[in-house]
Amino acid sequence: MTFRATVLTLYPEMFPGPLGLSMSGRALEKEIWALETVQLRDFATDRHRTVDDTPAGGGAGMVLKADIVAKAVDHASPVGDERPRLLMSPRGKPLTQPRVRELSGGPGVMILCGRFEGVDQRVIDARGLEEVSIGDYILSGGELAAQVLLDAVVRLLPGVMGNVASGEEESFESGHLEHPHYTRPADFEGMPIPDVLTSGNHGRIAAWRRERALDLTAERRPDLIEKMTRKT
Repeated sequence: MTFRATVLTLYPEMFPGPLGLSMSGRALEKEIWALETVQLRDFATDRHRTVDDTPAGGGAGMVLKADIVAKAVDHASPVGDERPRLLMSPRGKPLTQPRVRELSGGPGVMILCGRFEGVDQRVIDARGLEEVSIGDYILSGGELAAQVLLDAVVRLLPGVMGNVASGEEESFESGHLEHPHYTRPADFEGMPIPDVLTSGNHGRIAAWRRERALDLTAERRPDLIEKMTRKT
């Protein structure tokens, strides 16, 4: 079954963008996944194709209108569509590797790309949109965030990565950051590859990699160590 991604956006020309390159691009060509864009302005009813309005209660900026977004969502994700309906939003739940893996095991996603000050809360509630954030910072819109999410998901689809084991050892898959990597030349500017990695002793190598991974995690993401401790 092909993983289907439908993106609702004011800028469909931004897609596939980087998703058309490298692993995700090859997977798109092989039809391992499919990408469709929907122009929100196509659901406007006035000659100016207006999709936003001033916020109720006053304030700066504009807000995407509930009626316009609802029509777009109903078109892109009709009754019976089992794909989750996502809204890329800085106030959403942070995207994590477990959620990415969960999405990759499903039939696909419908993604609404936020713009301006946000989206009318009524359509978020009425259409069951799951707000998702890729970090504690603000972008001009949800398009880049949607591309980040799709890149993370698509690479986990069967047949996309050449070496499946490489995905299993990456940062966040096991709850901690990934260990350091080395390759030839054996000596780079006076810095040799650690002896253990050229010892041929796979048990020692695995132990060294786990120890370095935990050291890096403790140094850079102590919150992950705390989360691992709570689980045990």
